[in-house]
Amino acid sequence: MIWMQPLLLINLTVQIMINQEAIALAKILWNYHQLHHTLEQSDCILVLGSLDIRTAERGADIYLQGYAPIIIFSGGLGKLTKDMWAETEADLFATIALDRGVPREAIFIENKSTNTGENILYTQQLLKEKNLHLNSFIVVQKPYMERRSYATFKKHWPDKKLLVTSPLLSFEEYPTTDISVEKLINMMVGDLQRIKFYPEKGFQIYQEIPVDVWDAYEQLVAMGFNKQLIK
Repeated sequence: MIWMQPLLLINLTVQIMINQEAIALAKILWNYHQLHHTLEQSDCILVLGSLDIRTAERGADIYLQGYAPIIIFSGGLGKLTKDMWAETEADLFATIALDRGVPREAIFIENKSTNTGENILYTQQLLKEKNLHLNSFIVVQKPYMERRSYATFKKHWPDKKLLVTSPLLSFEEYPTTDISVEKLINMMVGDLQRIKFYPEKGFQIYQEIPVDVWDAYEQLVAMGFNKQLIK
Protein backbone atom coordinates (compact mmCIF):
# COMPACT_ATOMS: atom_id res chain seq x y z
CA MET A 1 0.00 0.00 0.00
CA ILE A 2 1.33 3.45 -0.94
CA TRP A 3 1.66 5.80 2.02
CA MET A 4 -0.05 9.14 1.42
CA GLN A 5 0.58 12.46 3.12
CA PRO A 6 -2.18 13.95 5.32
CA LEU A 7 -3.29 16.53 2.75
CA LEU A 8 -4.47 13.72 0.49
CA LEU A 9 -7.10 12.63 3.01
CA ILE A 10 -9.40 15.39 1.73
CA ASN A 11 -9.34 13.83 -1.72
CA LEU A 12 -9.32 10.05 -1.31
CA THR A 13 -11.85 9.52 -4.09
CA VAL A 14 -9.29 10.64 -6.69
CA GLN A 15 -7.49 7.63 -8.14
CA ILE A 16 -5.20 9.37 -10.63
CA MET A 17 -1.68 8.61 -9.41
CA ILE A 18 -1.78 10.96 -6.42
CA ASN A 19 0.98 9.29 -4.48
CA GLN A 20 4.31 10.28 -2.99
CA GLU A 21 5.94 10.51 -6.41
CA ALA A 22 3.24 12.79 -7.82
CA ILE A 23 3.34 15.01 -4.75
CA ALA A 24 7.13 15.32 -4.94
CA LEU A 25 6.93 16.31 -8.61
CA ALA A 26 4.08 18.74 -7.93
CA LYS A 27 6.13 20.48 -5.24
CA ILE A 28 8.88 21.15 -7.80
CA LEU A 29 6.31 23.02 -9.91
CA TRP A 30 4.86 24.75 -6.84
CA ASN A 31 8.26 26.12 -5.84
CA TYR A 32 9.04 27.26 -9.39
CA HIS A 33 5.75 29.11 -9.80
CA GLN A 34 6.38 31.27 -6.72
CA LEU A 35 8.73 34.26 -6.85
CA HIS A 36 9.14 35.03 -3.12
CA HIS A 37 9.29 38.79 -3.63
CA THR A 38 9.84 40.99 -0.59
CA LEU A 39 7.07 43.56 -0.44
CA GLU A 40 7.85 47.26 -0.57
CA GLN A 41 5.78 50.43 -0.45
CA SER A 42 4.02 50.78 -3.81
CA ASP A 43 1.48 52.97 -5.57
CA CYS A 44 -1.18 50.29 -5.90
CA ILE A 45 -2.19 46.78 -4.93
CA LEU A 46 -3.71 44.92 -7.89
CA VAL A 47 -5.64 41.80 -6.91
CA LEU A 48 -6.34 39.43 -9.80
CA GLY A 49 -9.64 37.58 -9.62
CA SER A 50 -10.01 33.81 -9.42
CA LEU A 51 -11.98 31.12 -7.65
CA ASP A 52 -9.77 31.50 -4.56
CA ILE A 53 -11.13 34.14 -2.18
CA ARG A 54 -7.95 33.88 -0.08
CA THR A 55 -6.37 36.06 -2.76
CA ALA A 56 -8.79 38.84 -1.85
CA GLU A 57 -7.99 38.37 1.83
CA ARG A 58 -4.25 38.61 1.12
CA GLY A 59 -4.75 41.79 -0.89
CA ALA A 60 -6.86 43.35 1.83
CA ASP A 61 -4.35 42.40 4.52
CA ILE A 62 -1.37 43.98 2.78
CA TYR A 63 -3.44 47.11 2.11
CA LEU A 64 -4.22 47.30 5.83
CA GLN A 65 -0.50 46.86 6.54
CA GLY A 66 0.05 50.10 4.62
CA TYR A 67 1.84 48.88 1.51
CA ALA A 68 -0.22 51.03 -0.90
CA PRO A 69 -2.88 53.75 -0.75
CA ILE A 70 -5.29 52.11 -3.21
CA ILE A 71 -6.35 48.59 -4.12
CA ILE A 72 -7.79 47.43 -7.45
CA PHE A 73 -9.78 44.23 -7.86
CA SER A 74 -9.74 42.92 -11.41
CA GLY A 75 -11.82 40.07 -12.77
CA GLY A 76 -15.15 39.29 -14.39
CA LEU A 77 -16.35 35.70 -14.49
CA GLY A 78 -13.84 33.18 -15.85
CA LYS A 79 -14.27 29.60 -17.01
CA LEU A 80 -13.95 28.28 -13.45
CA THR A 81 -16.18 30.86 -11.72
CA LYS A 82 -18.97 31.52 -14.22
CA ASP A 83 -20.89 28.49 -12.94
CA MET A 84 -20.00 29.12 -9.29
CA TRP A 85 -20.91 32.75 -8.56
CA ALA A 86 -23.65 35.17 -9.55
CA GLU A 87 -21.44 38.23 -9.14
CA THR A 88 -18.09 38.93 -10.72
CA GLU A 89 -14.80 37.98 -9.10
CA ALA A 90 -13.83 41.63 -8.64
CA ASP A 91 -17.13 42.57 -6.98
CA LEU A 92 -17.02 39.59 -4.64
CA PHE A 93 -13.38 40.27 -3.76
CA ALA A 94 -14.17 43.95 -3.08
CA THR A 95 -16.92 42.91 -0.66
CA ILE A 96 -14.45 40.66 1.15
CA ALA A 97 -12.01 43.58 1.41
CA LEU A 98 -14.72 45.88 2.78
CA ASP A 99 -15.66 43.28 5.38
CA ARG A 100 -11.98 43.05 6.33
CA GLY A 101 -11.80 46.79 6.98
CA VAL A 102 -10.56 48.32 3.71
CA PRO A 103 -12.26 51.72 3.21
CA ARG A 104 -14.57 51.95 0.22
CA GLU A 105 -12.82 55.05 -1.16
CA ALA A 106 -9.56 53.09 -1.51
CA ILE A 107 -11.15 50.39 -3.69
CA PHE A 108 -11.37 50.38 -7.49
CA ILE A 109 -13.11 47.65 -9.47
CA GLU A 110 -12.48 46.28 -12.96
CA ASN A 111 -15.04 43.53 -13.54
CA LYS A 112 -14.94 42.69 -17.26
CA SER A 113 -11.69 40.76 -17.72
CA THR A 114 -11.68 36.97 -18.17
CA ASN A 115 -7.95 36.19 -18.28
CA THR A 116 -4.66 37.56 -16.99
CA GLY A 117 -3.89 39.59 -20.10
CA GLU A 118 -7.28 41.28 -19.90
CA ASN A 119 -6.72 41.92 -16.18
CA ILE A 120 -3.78 44.11 -17.14
CA LEU A 121 -5.28 45.74 -20.24
CA TYR A 122 -8.60 46.60 -18.60
CA THR A 123 -6.82 47.88 -15.49
CA GLN A 124 -4.79 50.19 -17.72
CA GLN A 125 -8.06 51.51 -19.17
CA LEU A 126 -9.52 51.97 -15.70
CA LEU A 127 -6.54 53.98 -14.52
CA LYS A 128 -6.68 56.14 -17.63
CA GLU A 129 -10.37 56.84 -17.04
CA LYS A 130 -9.65 57.76 -13.39
CA ASN A 131 -6.63 59.86 -14.42
CA LEU A 132 -4.40 57.87 -12.09
CA HIS A 133 -0.71 57.71 -12.98
CA LEU A 134 0.89 54.87 -11.06
CA ASN A 135 4.44 53.58 -11.35
CA SER A 136 4.65 50.65 -8.92
CA PHE A 137 2.34 47.73 -8.29
CA ILE A 138 1.97 44.79 -5.95
CA VAL A 139 0.09 42.12 -7.87
CA VAL A 140 -1.76 39.57 -5.72
CA GLN A 141 -2.46 36.20 -7.28
CA LYS A 142 -2.77 32.53 -6.38
CA PRO A 143 0.56 30.98 -5.29
CA TYR A 144 0.92 28.81 -8.38
CA MET A 145 0.20 31.73 -10.72
CA GLU A 146 2.75 34.22 -9.39
CA ARG A 147 5.31 33.67 -12.14
CA ARG A 148 2.82 33.66 -15.02
CA SER A 149 1.18 36.83 -13.69
CA TYR A 150 4.59 38.50 -13.50
CA ALA A 151 5.43 37.45 -17.07
CA THR A 152 2.08 38.68 -18.39
CA PHE A 153 2.24 42.01 -16.53
CA LYS A 154 5.77 42.69 -17.77
CA LYS A 155 4.71 41.97 -21.35
CA HIS A 156 1.87 44.48 -21.30
CA TRP A 157 3.36 47.01 -18.86
CA PRO A 158 7.17 46.69 -19.03
CA ASP A 159 7.99 50.12 -17.63
CA LYS A 160 6.21 49.63 -14.28
CA LYS A 161 7.85 48.37 -11.10
CA LEU A 162 6.26 45.09 -10.11
CA LEU A 163 6.19 42.83 -7.08
CA VAL A 164 4.04 39.71 -6.89
CA THR A 165 2.64 38.03 -3.80
CA SER A 166 -0.01 35.45 -2.91
CA PRO A 167 -1.69 33.86 0.12
CA LEU A 168 1.04 32.62 2.46
CA LEU A 169 0.26 28.93 2.24
CA SER A 170 2.34 25.81 1.72
CA PHE A 171 1.50 23.18 -0.91
CA GLU A 172 0.03 21.01 1.86
CA GLU A 173 -2.12 23.86 3.19
CA TYR A 174 -3.44 25.07 -0.16
CA PRO A 175 -6.09 22.47 -1.19
CA THR A 176 -9.71 23.04 -0.14
CA THR A 177 -13.03 21.33 -0.75
CA ASP A 178 -13.32 23.39 -3.97
CA ILE A 179 -9.66 23.08 -4.99
CA SER A 180 -8.70 19.41 -4.73
CA VAL A 181 -5.14 18.14 -4.88
CA GLU A 182 -5.84 16.77 -8.37
CA LYS A 183 -7.22 20.12 -9.57
CA LEU A 184 -4.26 21.97 -8.06
CA ILE A 185 -1.72 19.76 -9.82
CA ASN A 186 -3.59 20.00 -13.12
CA MET A 187 -3.64 23.80 -12.87
CA MET A 188 0.07 23.99 -12.05
CA VAL A 189 0.87 21.75 -15.01
CA GLY A 190 -1.29 23.90 -17.31
CA ASP A 191 0.31 27.10 -16.11
CA LEU A 192 3.82 25.76 -16.66
CA GLN A 193 2.94 24.83 -20.23
CA ARG A 194 1.70 28.39 -20.77
CA ILE A 195 4.89 29.86 -19.31
CA LYS A 196 6.84 27.88 -21.91
CA PHE A 197 4.71 28.56 -24.98
CA TYR A 198 2.92 31.87 -24.40
CA PRO A 199 5.98 34.09 -25.00
CA GLU A 200 6.10 33.03 -28.66
CA LYS A 201 2.42 33.97 -28.95
CA GLY A 202 3.17 37.43 -27.57
CA PHE A 203 1.21 36.91 -24.33
CA GLN A 204 4.10 36.93 -21.84
CA ILE A 205 7.79 37.68 -21.49
CA TYR A 206 10.20 34.74 -21.56
CA GLN A 207 10.87 32.94 -18.28
CA GLU A 208 13.63 30.35 -18.00
CA ILE A 209 12.38 26.90 -17.01
CA PRO A 210 15.05 24.75 -15.32
CA VAL A 211 15.53 21.22 -16.64
CA ASP A 212 14.30 19.57 -13.45
CA VAL A 213 11.10 21.63 -13.51
CA TRP A 214 10.28 20.70 -17.11
CA ASP A 215 11.12 17.07 -16.37
CA ALA A 216 8.66 17.13 -13.46
CA TYR A 217 6.05 18.64 -15.79
CA GLU A 218 6.51 15.88 -18.36
CA GLN A 219 6.26 13.17 -15.74
CA LEU A 220 3.04 14.64 -14.33
CA VAL A 221 1.53 14.87 -17.82
CA ALA A 222 2.43 11.21 -18.37
CA MET A 223 0.67 10.37 -15.10
CA GLY A 224 -2.54 11.92 -16.45
CA PHE A 225 -2.44 15.45 -15.05
CA ASN A 226 -3.39 17.01 -18.39
CA LYS A 227 -6.82 18.53 -17.74
CA GLN A 228 -5.67 22.16 -18.07
CA LEU A 229 -3.29 21.80 -21.03
CA ILE A 230 -3.77 23.94 -24.11
CA LYS A 231 -4.05 21.91 -27.30
